[in-house]
Amino acid sequence: MDMTNSSVAAQKRPFPFVPRIRPFVESVYVDRSAGLCDHTREEDAAVLSLEFDYPAGASRDSAAEMQARYMLEAFGPVELECMEDFAIAPGSTAEYMVHIETDVHQLCAFGAYAVPQLRAMGWHVDIDPDYRWHVVSSDTPWFASVASAEQDSDWFSLELGVDIDGRRVNLLPALLDMMDGASSLRSLVRATRRCVAVPVDDNHYLPLEPKRLKTVFGVLLELYGEETPAGRMQFARSRAGLLCRLEDAFDEDLDWDGDKPVRGSDVAYALPTNPLEIADAPAPAELRATLRPYQHEGLSWLQHLRSHGANGILADDMGLGKTLQTIAHLVAEKASDRADRPSLVVAPTSLVGNWKRELRKFAPHLAVVVVHGPKRASQWDYVAYADVVISTYPLVVRDRECFEQFDYHFVILDEAQTIKNRRSQAHKACCALSARHRLCLSGTPVENDLGELWSLFQFLMPGMLGDPQRFRDTFQAPIERKGAEERLDMLRERVSPYILRRNKEDVAKDLPPKTELVRAVELTGEQRDLYESIRVAAHARVRRTIAKKGISSSTIAILDALMKLRQVCCDPRLVSMRTAAAVKQSAKYELLMDMLTTQLAKGRRILVFSQFTSMLSLIAEGLEPLGIRHLSLTGSTRDRQARVDAFESGRADVFLISLKAGGTGLNLTSADTVIHYDPWWNPAAQAQATDRAYRIGQTKPVFVYNLIIAGSVEEQMLALQRRKRHLAQSILAPRGGVRLDSTEVDSLFAPLPGD
Repeated sequence: MDMTNSSVAAQKRPFPFVPRIRPFVESVYVDRSAGLCDHTREEDAAVLSLEFDYPAGASRDSAAEMQARYMLEAFGPVELECMEDFAIAPGSTAEYMVHIETDVHQLCAFGAYAVPQLRAMGWHVDIDPDYRWHVVSSDTPWFASVASAEQDSDWFSLELGVDIDGRRVNLLPALLDMMDGASSLRSLVRATRRCVAVPVDDNHYLPLEPKRLKTVFGVLLELYGEETPAGRMQFARSRAGLLCRLEDAFDEDLDWDGDKPVRGSDVAYALPTNPLEIADAPAPAELRATLRPYQHEGLSWLQHLRSHGANGILADDMGLGKTLQTIAHLVAEKASDRADRPSLVVAPTSLVGNWKRELRKFAPHLAVVVVHGPKRASQWDYVAYADVVISTYPLVVRDRECFEQFDYHFVILDEAQTIKNRRSQAHKACCALSARHRLCLSGTPVENDLGELWSLFQFLMPGMLGDPQRFRDTFQAPIERKGAEERLDMLRERVSPYILRRNKEDVAKDLPPKTELVRAVELTGEQRDLYESIRVAAHARVRRTIAKKGISSSTIAILDALMKLRQVCCDPRLVSMRTAAAVKQSAKYELLMDMLTTQLAKGRRILVFSQFTSMLSLIAEGLEPLGIRHLSLTGSTRDRQARVDAFESGRADVFLISLKAGGTGLNLTSADTVIHYDPWWNPAAQAQATDRAYRIGQTKPVFVYNLIIAGSVEEQMLALQRRKRHLAQSILAPRGGVRLDSTEVDSLFAPLPGD
């Protein structure tokens, strides 16, 4: 609707009458035709009547009346006679409808822009008291009120609204409802819309320009707190600097009251997202290592983060030396006398030895205490005197009271995705630790879904991403289910100052190339028949379960069915069924043995990963008669490092590793071939396993093979891997499970392609 002053210029001479319009509410009958389905419904609509007030004794001027009609229609109303699908109630005086679809934003645009212009031209506009789309002036002054939350100086609350004739109206609840209810903020604030109608009360609206509203929505999304019963939004001190953007939205014409100085305290806007823009922090002389350029940038970033009182995630690609960068950071803190308390490193149990060795190697002057093992009770006596304390996630949970007795300089979570489940005891115990600074180390901060990112930030800076439900409603669901790019942009902008992510391809230019290949083999004969029989039965059970419980409550049934199909793909001997015992062929097992023989003849050194330890045992049995030297590493292996040292020294050519046990903490750069025997849909887990070989120190090209059964559930999993990888990259890139829906479930249980 184009409501410009061109309509005013169209009136070349005064009318011989005073045009009078009256907006009111009228019931109309709407006739919708859709193929064979016709129906009529009654609804309320905004309509107008047009009258001409002639002076006493004057004659009617048909030409002038027609000109007045044309002028009115130029502002948007549509003549009822032209609307075939609408019928006005008998006896009505309505002649025009303001907008066919009764769009509240269009209705308020008419009231906000057309009505003032018509009145300026001398028209009389009598708005019916029952008219539900009254507008208040767009020049109505705005106010913002900031107050400290009770008993917590790090939390504040915001009220935002307008002052109507001395009466303050808080619009924050209405704005939040609009923001949460819109299917797409981009469509709501599209530039082609003259205004967006913000509810003031039951029948009054404030017209707000889309550009201004977009800025306001952006601030509210990034402030990201919890709405209180009083209609105020709570937010953490770390987000307060965003309030300055409100001044930009209102051209600084915003009446502030309350704690105005807090608006300058947001850390994020002092944190450049590009490490090259951060002041250089020299490597401490006490560090016994030469840092690569990108590792030096990482140290500078960690120091810069600490200097601003912020916490973050060092999310470098696996194998780029996150441990070394962290040790350099701890050494720098000790050298500056800031580390007058111990720093705590919490790691998976399998990485305790690695941290102890790396600290002894690169920072032997630091006093290290390892709280681990059955005799750990005596170690607590030394914690207060240590520079670095190393322990594990299970022990932080089990010995929670002991860990909470100390105030730490840093709490560092290695493989921080361990606390990705906010309901887990590990997450709760780590969040309860007291420390000046917190740091997460994880090459995979988003493995399955964005809720995992929320869990890490809740540990780092509680409240920064709001409460879990609001985070799901505002970010997670729109991004994961609807692909909402504007929400993704807002979330990325919110978290990027606190995440440092570098990929091998970008910073480790001296690394040799890595080639990823998919080797597919088809099932035939009895193994194919076994797969199809299990698939049909499993799919039927899953569909019944989903129909009864819903897909969100059917996860266990789905995973159980998928596991049976994956076992058939791996080897029928894994399937505990009488019919499976009769199947003697295994297409993938035979492919693997052929590959190992061929690759070893070329001088390759090979890592084989599988999620099934029983499959690794079958492979080991098959290697024995072939005389192939091999080692195995699973969760039950006690001395992991001894196995690693044996392989690295050349005492075996094939290393069989369970995906869970071998995904972290291993440096196996003597290997140049990685085989994933049974791919799963978590790309992060496989990438971590691959990077046991493809990491700093590797000098040979690395070949990575994914073995799959063509057309099976495994091939569908590769597609899911790509989706999950895209989710993680969308958040971590400079500029995260994808839950299964019913269509995806059906595709996983699709039949094998025909012969």
